[in-house]
Amino acid sequence: MEKGYSDKAYRWNRENYSSRRRFVDIWAFVLLLMYRLWLYNKSWSYPGGVSEAKQASRRRVLAVWIRNTLLDLGPTFIKVGQLFSTRADIFPVEYVEELSKLQDRVPAFSYEQVESTIEKELGKKIPELFQSFEPVPLAAASLGQVHKAVLHSGEVVVVKVQRPGLKKLFEIDLQILKGIARYFQNHPKWGKGRDWIGIYEECCRILWEEIDYLSEGRNADTFRRNFRDYNWVKVPRVYWRYASSRVLTLEYAPGIKISQYEALEAAGLNRKVLARQGAEAYLHQLLDNGFFHADPHPGNIAVSPEGALIFYDFGMMGRIKSNVREGLMETLFGIASKDGDRVVQSLIDLGAIAPTDDMGPVRRSVQYMLDNFMDKPFENQSVAAISDDLYEIAYNQPFRFPATFTFVMRAFSTLEGVGKGLDPDFNFMEVAKPYAMQLMTNTNGEGNSLLNELSRQAVQVSSTAFGLPRRLEDTLEKLERGDVRMRVRAIETERLLRRQSNIQLTTTYAVIIGSFTLSASILLVKDYIWLAVFVALVAILVSWLLIRLILRLDRYDRMY
Repeated sequence: MEKGYSDKAYRWNRENYSSRRRFVDIWAFVLLLMYRLWLYNKSWSYPGGVSEAKQASRRRVLAVWIRNTLLDLGPTFIKVGQLFSTRADIFPVEYVEELSKLQDRVPAFSYEQVESTIEKELGKKIPELFQSFEPVPLAAASLGQVHKAVLHSGEVVVVKVQRPGLKKLFEIDLQILKGIARYFQNHPKWGKGRDWIGIYEECCRILWEEIDYLSEGRNADTFRRNFRDYNWVKVPRVYWRYASSRVLTLEYAPGIKISQYEALEAAGLNRKVLARQGAEAYLHQLLDNGFFHADPHPGNIAVSPEGALIFYDFGMMGRIKSNVREGLMETLFGIASKDGDRVVQSLIDLGAIAPTDDMGPVRRSVQYMLDNFMDKPFENQSVAAISDDLYEIAYNQPFRFPATFTFVMRAFSTLEGVGKGLDPDFNFMEVAKPYAMQLMTNTNGEGNSLLNELSRQAVQVSSTAFGLPRRLEDTLEKLERGDVRMRVRAIETERLLRRQSNIQLTTTYAVIIGSFTLSASILLVKDYIWLAVFVALVAILVSWLLIRLILRLDRYDRMY
């Protein structure tokens, strides 16, 4: 174990990386993954026969292997894995769950490297900048590590220092990932309906933003201003004189981790109040500010001795655009009326669904959700259960949940879990209900939107009702004149006929190959060598055509 740790420490604590070695390591992972996915679809690879339970078990094992391999591949792939965990439309739920567990497990780098980075970035040596500086880090992660220090003014701070060589590693890895994205984009199976180049570009944007500590400092300042009127929320202050793109100095704000329930109890803090305040703080971020913490796991939230919530790590933040609020209103109206068509159209407008020629399966999925979820009172529903069902429905459908949407759902699920740990009677939906009602009845102060919408729908229904007899009469007249034509396409029958035709063609090819092979043998015996070679070549050509036909049949079987 110690040897593995020291090897990993050497691998990630150097400043120079071999692009050739990285190319081999990364592509080896991709090719092995493709082989295991190919094997997953082969029934003969399951001892005793294939079954849903065996496939689910293999998916879980494969998901754990992917997560562990991404950890071994280092900082770039830890972050890429965390971003991929937001794409439930691309990966099965087992992969999403495992990738969401990705936590940094990278060793700390040396104090000498910390000294070198600070001097290079801030232009002064550590004794000139700080009265004291602890050489052992408080925490180490894939992108950097945090040290406690004291300024010459006496203020206690934490100094976040970026991992050496991280920019160079990103440049190498992202260049290799670009080639992988192009390969998958052109793949006949995995490229269909997927924008791998777009996903790659989004990953690049987020990764470069996250290693810019000046951007993180600005995020922290914005977040702090948004909560300036809330004395039960604390956000560390940024010391801009001691900040650069690779070094960030923040106010030292110690606290008890919000998931350490016994410690909170021992400190005399009210766990029920903390559970409710955690949910309210996040709802305030979403609905009042449109600027929210995209990674609110228990390690990033603590509680001060006075009972205030402390937020840490502002590298990954989310923003809700102004048009999303109106789109969300439309979605909520569709849900309230159980109108699957309206919900689908609103999700298309929000960019959560990519429109296709046949939206029937999507509408059926959405209607299924409405029929099954909306029978329960709003406050009795579970965020985690709804998220799981959404991810199940989204996989292999034209749903394209934006990262912002998935970050919000995951944050809700995380906070619901933390809240139930703090207070077994906690219900996130109960806390959210007043906010949801406010959203449905008021948008930007424009009166009672719900009543206005209901009135508009009533007018539409009445006008439709008055015009219905005339429309029925016109339809009957067309039927009588024979102007109505119907086209029926039996897709399943077409598929079976096509397959039957291919099987017959395969039999014909086999007979031809046998005939030519026999002819070549007879000609060879009769010493007609050149004629025998020609006939043999024809047999080989037909054999090649037969192999292509068999592969096509195998592809049809997998598609249908």
